Amino acid sequence: MIIAVDAMGGDYAPEVVVYGALQALRELDCHIVLVGDSAAVNPYLTDEINRERITVYHCHETVNMDESPVKAYRDKKDSSIRVAFDLLKAGRADAVVSAGNSGATMISGIMASGKIEGVERPALAGIIPGEKGDVIIVDVGGNVDCRPYHLYQFGIMAEAFAVSCLGMKRPAIGLLNVGAEQGKGNDLVKAAHDLFRNSPLNFYGNIEGRDILGGKVQIIVCDGFVGNIVLKLAEGVAESIASRFVSGLPHIIRDIDNKIFIRDFKESLDYAKYGGAPVLGINGVSIVCHGHSSEKAVKNAIRMAYSYVRNKTGELLVNSLSNLG
Repeated sequence: MIIAVDAMGGDYAPEVVVYGALQALRELDCHIVLVGDSAAVNPYLTDEINRERITVYHCHETVNMDESPVKAYRDKKDSSIRVAFDLLKAGRADAVVSAGNSGATMISGIMASGKIEGVERPALAGIIPGEKGDVIIVDVGGNVDCRPYHLYQFGIMAEAFAVSCLGMKRPAIGLLNVGAEQGKGNDLVKAAHDLFRNSPLNFYGNIEGRDILGGKVQIIVCDGFVGNIVLKLAEGVAESIASRFVSGLPHIIRDIDNKIFIRDFKESLDYAKYGGAPVLGINGVSIVCHGHSSEKAVKNAIRMAYSYVRNKTGELLVNSLSNLG
């Protein structure tokens, strides 16, 4: 398996991206292609590294976080994001991982791989820790304006991903709304509710913001505008709680049991253990990471890409959309 990694993407690239890729190689049986400026990447590759499992594919352009995704795709043909997807399109990579401009990553993935037949809008699936296990939120930024059928397709694709990559068994799907009662919400959500209710999916119904982490559902569907705010809010609250919790307990940290508890507590709130958000709905594998991803986050994003390919999640998405879409 070959995974192309955008070495120039992210706030701390290329150093953190390269070190995260090296960590992934220690745990996964794959080959990694670091796509980016070789002069910037090579200094972080030591002589001890097995060069049979990692290579550098040189390109001289990068896409900044504040650039227009469409303009960047059109004008920067030798950017690390676009070149990584060119490798995917040419069959020289099985997946792409990037912590760079998420819009440019989405567009490059769609242009290089195309959309799965029948998919109107590919979506980003974010993962956050809940009280009873992982919770998938879809969409988390790929589509800020949606139609009811888009939300329904998001649910179908998220279910396939949940079953294939996260090992969930018939996950419950909830529609994020301002109230739990049927008939609540705007026209978009009410129409989407009818589509889910009349489908064979395990649809729980509407859920409110306070129920996101409670375990009633494993998949939460919303448009990308709302989903991105929910994801960023959850991450910010988790970081704040972890910081306040640890700083407020200096008098018990000496106790070994408490040290273990605090460690496990912080890890349970750490976004880095999920790595990134897969792009659901394209004929290829693409994982979008946070711009401020750490080495651990990059490593786990590569792990997610690895699982996506190994478990043939793309094929399951195609079958699910064919049967339910």
